[in-house]
Amino acid sequence: MKLLVTGGAGYVGSVCTAVLVESGHDVTVIDNLSTGNRDALVDGVRLVEGDVQDTVNDVLTEGGFDGVLHFAARSLVGESMEVPEEYWQDNLVTSLTLLNAMREHNVPSLVFSSTAATYGEPEIVPITEDMPTQPTNPYGATKLAIDYAITSFCTAHGLAATSLRYFNVAGAYGSIGENRAIETHLIPLVLQVALGHREKIYMFGDDWPTKDGTAVRDYIHIRDLADAHLRALETNRAGEHRIFNLGSGDGYSVREVIEMCREVIGHPIPSEIAPRRAGDPATLIASSDKIKAELGWNPTRTDLRTIVEDAWAYTAQLGDKAHSATRQKN
Repeated sequence: MKLLVTGGAGYVGSVCTAVLVESGHDVTVIDNLSTGNRDALVDGVRLVEGDVQDTVNDVLTEGGFDGVLHFAARSLVGESMEVPEEYWQDNLVTSLTLLNAMREHNVPSLVFSSTAATYGEPEIVPITEDMPTQPTNPYGATKLAIDYAITSFCTAHGLAATSLRYFNVAGAYGSIGENRAIETHLIPLVLQVALGHREKIYMFGDDWPTKDGTAVRDYIHIRDLADAHLRALETNRAGEHRIFNLGSGDGYSVREVIEMCREVIGHPIPSEIAPRRAGDPATLIASSDKIKAELGWNPTRTDLRTIVEDAWAYTAQLGDKAHSATRQKN
C-alpha cells in the first residue's frame, strides 16, 4: 500500500514507519521535526518536512494513497494545562485539516494514535472500551474530540478508521527508541540517571493503595504497538470507526520499574520519595481483550525485563555516541 504517516519521525511514529517499510509498504512521512528525529527514519522513507496543516493537501494531491496513520500531536499533559489553546490548534484543528484532505483526495483508510487519557481517572481497572470517557486535561480532551470527528466522517463519508488508545509505550526497536529533548516517561528518566544525566529519580508518593505504595501503570512494548497499528490498517472497514485499547492487561509499580532497571543495568540508581502529584490516579491499566478477540493481536514482549533491556540497549548506545562525539571535539 501507498501510505502517509504524520508524525512519522517521532518515537512511536518512526517505529511504526519502520515496520510498515519492512512489510513492503511505500511510506511518505510528514513531520516538522519539532520533537521527531530525522535519523529515526529508515531507508526508503520519503520525508516531507513541515506542519501537517501546511503540507498534507500538497502531498495527497499526488494521488494513489491507500491510507494514513496519524501520529502527529502534542502530548505533554502538564503543558496542555498551561497552553490549552496550542493543543486544540495543533491536535484538533490539524486533525480536521487531515480528515478534510483525505476526503477531498479519496484516501479511504485511517489509523489514529489516540490515548487512554480519554478515560480520565477510571473507577475500575483494567479499563475497557465501554467505560465513560471523562478526560481530566486538555491533551486527553483533544484526542477524544478527534475520535468524535473521525466517527462522524466514517458515518457521513464512508471513511474506514481505527483509533488505538494506550498509556505508556516503552522499549526500543533496534536503533529506534525514545530520544526527546523533554522527557516525561518513567523508564527513560530512570535510564538517564544511570547515564549520569540526572542525579536521582523521584517517586511521587509511596502511600498509594497499591501493592508497594507506589503508583501502578500499564506498559506496552513499542514493537507490539507497531504490530497493532499494522493489524488495524489491514482490517479497516468502510463506514466503520473501531476503537481499541492497547495494554499489557497488567501493571507495574514505579518501585518495580526502578528495581528492574537496577537489575538490568547493574547500577545503583538513586531514588527519592516526593509528594504526590495532583491528578495522579493510583492505578492505570488498559484491557486489550477486545483487540485480541477481534483482530488477533497478540503482544509478545509484555514482561518488564524485556522492555527495560531493549530500552537500555538503545539508551546506552546514545550515551556512547555522545561520549565519542565529546572526545572527538576535545
